[in-house]
Amino acid sequence: MRRVISLCLLLLASAHAAEPIRVGLSGPFSGGSSPMGLSMRNGIRLAVEDINAKGGVLGRPIQLVERDDRGRPELGLRIASELIDKQRVVATVGFANSGVALASQIRYQQARIPAITAVATAHLITQQFAPPRHAANYVFRVAASDSLQAPLIVREAQRRGFTRLAVLSDNSNYGRLGQQSLLKALKQAGLKAVSISQFHNGELDMSVHLNKARAAGAQCILTYTIGPELAQIANTLAQMEWRVPMIGSWTLSMSNFIDNAGPNAVGARMVQTFIQDGTTPARLQFINRYLRANGGLRIPSPPSAAQGYDSMLLLAAAIRQAGSTDGPAIRQALENLKQPVAGLITTYRKPFSATDHEAIELDVPVIGEVRQQQVMYAYPQDRQRLP
Repeated sequence: MRRVISLCLLLLASAHAAEPIRVGLSGPFSGGSSPMGLSMRNGIRLAVEDINAKGGVLGRPIQLVERDDRGRPELGLRIASELIDKQRVVATVGFANSGVALASQIRYQQARIPAITAVATAHLITQQFAPPRHAANYVFRVAASDSLQAPLIVREAQRRGFTRLAVLSDNSNYGRLGQQSLLKALKQAGLKAVSISQFHNGELDMSVHLNKARAAGAQCILTYTIGPELAQIANTLAQMEWRVPMIGSWTLSMSNFIDNAGPNAVGARMVQTFIQDGTTPARLQFINRYLRANGGLRIPSPPSAAQGYDSMLLLAAAIRQAGSTDGPAIRQALENLKQPVAGLITTYRKPFSATDHEAIELDVPVIGEVRQQQVMYAYPQDRQRLP
């Protein structure tokens, strides 16, 4: 009888050990933001494949619980509640839209469950629950914050000799907060925008805003919006026969900008953490695996895919170091990762601390340029930089 009981206990322990670690994945898998949402999701899936192929974490496989937030903050909040209360996730990776991230992460903070933003860039995201106002912050990010991107956008404009700059953004949380970051960066550079405009998402005619910029003598348009609206800006510029360059945030690399604007997208420049160019064996392998798994000749949003992949690697490293799926233990491990994590974008050496939850630093991003229906390195020397 004693041997039977021991065998039963062993079987129960084995079953428990093999129980999946459930991780939430929330993003816009439909709608105008879907290129970045789907790319992020597919990058995270590849990371989970790699992690599980090596035995998972703590002897248990990672299991993703995926939900489409459609880029809507109110839906993102409901999804967060479901993932926490019903699905019992130990952490979440995702969020492509800043408004969704800011709404959803309230629930994760309350539940003391880590949430890693892989795409959304509003500077407030990692500050919403930052110390000392809060004892512990459960929100992390593996993407270039707007407070980092905006100075790089202004620097690129200056590098090309432009001093009369127009700022054009949408009225979403992403656009409004991005515009604030741009205006702050301009002020720090000793510049002032000659024209500032904001439009509604879905607006089809950008001529009013662009005529205002042209009348002010703008030499360049600095943008903060997403793919469909960026295409409207580029197409309206072509209709006006006003050939001024567009320089903006990373969203100028989205497939629905490049495809919808066609030849009018050529020359647009943007901040990028990852460009679809196999500059290292690991990057080439990732790009090829992504395209084999999902089809097409181009990743719809390469930075989203790579940031998703790296976010999942960092989360797995934290769970492994913590030796636990307890939320506070994972958070503490993320804030003090002892082993470097080799990602696609960079090698992460202590990427987070108790006071800094931003993994991407100023020396990581490069400038991309649209050419031949894809994003390439604007400056050849950046292609030689290693992760």
